Formats: sequence, C-alpha cells, structure tokens
Amino acid sequence: MAVGVPEKEVFTAADAVLARGERPTVERMCLELGRESPARVGRLLDIWWARLAERLSGETRLPALPSEVSQAFIAVWQQAIHLAQGVAELGLEEQRQVLDAERERLAQIEDRAHQDLAKGRQQVSEAMAGRQAAESRLADLNLLLVQRQAQIEELQQQRDVLRRERHDAQGQNQILQQELHSLRLKAEQERMAQENYLRGVEDRAHREVDRAQEKGRAALSLSKVANRRCDDLRRRLESAQNELSRAEQRAAAQLARAETLEQQLIQIRQLPEIKRKPRVRKKTTSSNPKN
Repeated sequence: MAVGVPEKEVFTAADAVLARGERPTVERMCLELGRESPARVGRLLDIWWARLAERLSGETRLPALPSEVSQAFIAVWQQAIHLAQGVAELGLEEQRQVLDAERERLAQIEDRAHQDLAKGRQQVSEAMAGRQAAESRLADLNLLLVQRQAQIEELQQQRDVLRRERHDAQGQNQILQQELHSLRLKAEQERMAQENYLRGVEDRAHREVDRAQEKGRAALSLSKVANRRCDDLRRRLESAQNELSRAEQRAAAQLARAETLEQQLIQIRQLPEIKRKPRVRKKTTSSNPKN
C-alpha cells in the first residue's frame, strides 16, 4: 500500500471488518483494502481502536428510555465497553507484537538487502576490475602478437637473404675452385718454364766456360781476353743464378697464393648456412719471366 493512503479508508475498512463480527487485524485490514502497508495500517488501526472506545462510551447516542432502563442499559453498556476495551487491549497487544515482529522482519530484510547490495556492488567492482585486467591483458597479447608477427617476417626475410647468400657463396666457391685449378696449372707451367730456363742458362754458361778454357789453352796470348771473358761469364752465371733465385721466389709466392686460395676454399666449405658470403679478392698472376 502506498505511504499516503487516507486514514478514512482504513477506518471504513476497520468498521466493515468489525461489522462482519471479526476483529480488525493488520492482515485482515490489508486484505480488506487490497493493499500492503503493515506499518501504516498498524498505526491507523491504533487510532481507530482509540476512537472506537470514545464512540462506544458516548451516552448521547442512546435513545430516550426510562430512567431505570437507561441506567441498566448504561451499566451493561459500560461493562460491555470495559470488556471490549480489554479485548481491544489484547488485540492491540497482539497487533503490537505482530507489528514488532513485522518491523524486525522488515529490518532483517532491509539488512539482507543492504548486505546483498554491498555484495553486489563489490562483485560489480571486482567484475569491472577483472574486465579491465582482461582488456589490459588482451591489449598486451595483441601487442605481443604484432611483435611476434614482425619478428617472424624479419626472420623470413633473413632466411631469404641467407638463402641468396648461400647460393652466391656456392657460385663463388665454384669460381674459386676454377681459379685455384687455373693457378695451380699456371704455377706448374711457370715452375717448368723456370727450370727449363735455368737449365738453358747453365748449359750456355758451361759451354761458354768450356769454350773459353779451350781458347785459353790454345792461345796464351789471349789469356787476358779469356780472363775477362771468364769474369764476364761468371757475372752472367751469377746473374743467371740470381734470376733463378728470383724465379724460385716467384714460384714459391705463386704456390703460397695457391695454398692461401685453397685454405679460403676450405673455410668457405666449412661456413654454416647463416654466415654471410665471404668477400674474395681476385689474385693477379705474375707474368712469365722472359728467357
């Protein structure tokens, strides 16, 4: 029942319940009114009981009767009022107890409602905190996913670069093998040419020495010329020996370069696939010495 229900409706309902021979109670009044407001009905019912006692104690409502009858009727009426007041007091006490119980029940319901509301608010707060944490975690995961995707793309690019570098290294390896083979052949040819050249120089020197000795023995008068020729031949022999030494040094340098290229080739073969291709500088071969 609404809080502002008119008290006239309550009093009328109480009179109707009493007219049916029933004692007005809060439950019966709520049923009679078709509404629910035990607290206000209880307060208005207390006022109705007090006014009922006043109405019952009024003598002006009695009809004109003989004095003896009036006195007897008043005595009976007062006794009835006294009994009715006792009954009303009992009813009021019961109503008070009902109202107290109802107030206690309502207080408990209100306390439970407050507790449920506080619990609900706490749950809502926890849910909002959990949602914020989940959204933050989701954002972190999305960022991590983007970073992982970028890393994967970068690794794929590095893999492609390494594959190309590996292909280039294999091609460079074949080129180095061909260059090494060519250098070995050229070094071998130069060595043989140097040996042939040295043998020719030695043979010519020996022939010149032999010829000079024969001329010296044949003509003593030409000894000075022979001696000078021998000295010249010795110088030429020393020059030939020096040239032979230089040729041997060049051959040794060619062999050292060939061994260096062979070591580079071995290192290239031993490189893992993730290494970058080595930068190889082409070796220029020296020209063959002129005879």
